[in-house]
Amino acid sequence: MGIVVRQSFLNLITIGVAFLIGAINTLYLYPTFLGSKFQGLVIALLAISNLIQPFISFGTQHAVIRYYSKYTKKSDKDGLLTISVIIPFVIILLFIPVFLTYYDAIRQYLFQSDQSLSKYAYVILFIAISTSFFEVFYSWLRVKLKSVFGNFLKELYPRLLIALLLISYSIGLLSFESFILFLIYGYYLRLLIVIVYSFYVNKPKFNLNFKNDFNEIFKYCLLIFLSGAASSIILDIDKSMLSSILSVENVAYYSVAVFIAAVIEIPGRAMFQILSPVVASAINKNQMKKLEDLLKKSSTNLVLVASLFFLLINLNINDFYNMLNQDGYSVGIPIVIIVSFGKLYSMSIGCINNIISNSKYYYYTFWFSLFSSILAVVLNIYLITEFGIIGAAYATLIVLAIMNSLKIYLVKVKFNIHPYSNDTIKIIILSVLTYFIFSNLQLGFQPLINIAVKSSLVLILYTLSAYIFKLSDDVNIFIDKFNKNW
Repeated sequence: MGIVVRQSFLNLITIGVAFLIGAINTLYLYPTFLGSKFQGLVIALLAISNLIQPFISFGTQHAVIRYYSKYTKKSDKDGLLTISVIIPFVIILLFIPVFLTYYDAIRQYLFQSDQSLSKYAYVILFIAISTSFFEVFYSWLRVKLKSVFGNFLKELYPRLLIALLLISYSIGLLSFESFILFLIYGYYLRLLIVIVYSFYVNKPKFNLNFKNDFNEIFKYCLLIFLSGAASSIILDIDKSMLSSILSVENVAYYSVAVFIAAVIEIPGRAMFQILSPVVASAINKNQMKKLEDLLKKSSTNLVLVASLFFLLINLNINDFYNMLNQDGYSVGIPIVIIVSFGKLYSMSIGCINNIISNSKYYYYTFWFSLFSSILAVVLNIYLITEFGIIGAAYATLIVLAIMNSLKIYLVKVKFNIHPYSNDTIKIIILSVLTYFIFSNLQLGFQPLINIAVKSSLVLILYTLSAYIFKLSDDVNIFIDKFNKNW
């Protein structure tokens, strides 16, 4: 876990800063300068582009992770990298005419609640193409365990870009139409940067005659594409449906709440960037003991850190919204609580997703994702219609609970391993006790001061308890090294 811990820590810093800037964007710059209507529009456009992205990349970025460590010959590795670019390019050539043919119908459907916003629908395709190729070249970096800079481009760059554009818009340098155009330009600049860096780190000789395992790889890509498309539906269908069933303003309120809850995912997003190729290597070499160790350690570490984030968020949520002080946004408080439970459960399963997608049982991801996406669509339609914006949160929680439980069951049956240990129970007990200790603590200061004081007390109690009771060996080692160097 050494290289995993080191690069995960660097990725954690990057993602942490990215979330900080994202918080400034989502909670202040967007509402203040764009308003809930245009904030909802931009978020909806990006969410819908994420729904399209898997159709273009076709799972090739995952195939690179899955098969790169399997090959020993450079020509085979080069061939694998080559087809990872060729396949999305061919799909784009086929996809664009279809999109243009049905463009008017698509934009009218997506913006039923406000047709004046439908003229911006073209953004969806441009962003989707850029993101698709970015993910492919980012996978080139990940197989070389060079994820830090790529993670900067993936997580931090888009948020810096949006912050810059929002500030430029606020001072009159950009109109909203220019804001949208420069958003597209910024995404393609990111793509150019990752291409240049990928060729610097992992430059292949293009091999169009690659035949080794092509049928197997294509089958893998097909199933991963289908499961990725389904997973994208799960992640972004709530925002898309809110914009069509209710209004884009509700997308803004909901997105702020989900953004806050998504802070819980920060440690996982940092760890999985580097952990996926390590898991793939262990599976390819049939190192089952190492695989079990990776699963349990990743689960323990993520439960420990994610639970802390869960506590910091939900113990301060009322003060946070009071500090935000934006009309209408406080409807998101129960959404934060509901969605954060689902996010915490997702973190608790550790690297199970990496194990399934990199094993011979990868095809199960398709069936899980297909079932979950259908469930997500049905639940969102029903619950949003019946309960409004809160219904989308309940739909998310239910889908995450079912999907993660199915994954745990599969890994237990096929590999006879599971993510949890006695330390997991101890962490849960510590988290529950910490919550009850501080949930009734009412401070009479300004919201920001309340948050700072309560968060400090929670952090001290939780961290010291985790360290004293040795709930995570990796965390204890990291703290000891930090203290020694300090």
